[in-house]
Amino acid sequence: MLREVASFREGTWLKVAFIVLAYCDLVFTTFALRLGFSELNPYMERMVAYPLAFFLIKGVASVGIAWLVPGRLLLPAIAFMSFVISWNVKELVLYLA
Repeated sequence: MLREVASFREGTWLKVAFIVLAYCDLVFTTFALRLGFSELNPYMERMVAYPLAFFLIKGVASVGIAWLVPGRLLLPAIAFMSFVISWNVKELVLYLA
């Protein structure tokens, strides 16, 4: 398990999945914010006023997390991010329909 820390050698597909989902969340959140939706995460809601900080936290931090956390430990985060993105897509489709 320690070989997976600070490496992309093992658990690579889990780490890549986490990063892809994080960037999908960033794209959908940005799109929803432009349509007038609000950020539901109270911590991230404060960052919306600071676009660079918002991008750094949502985008760059995900790569750092994937780099430092063993792939297997990212499974709950991947499941949660999948739920969040599904929710975002559902809300955007209902809004645009």
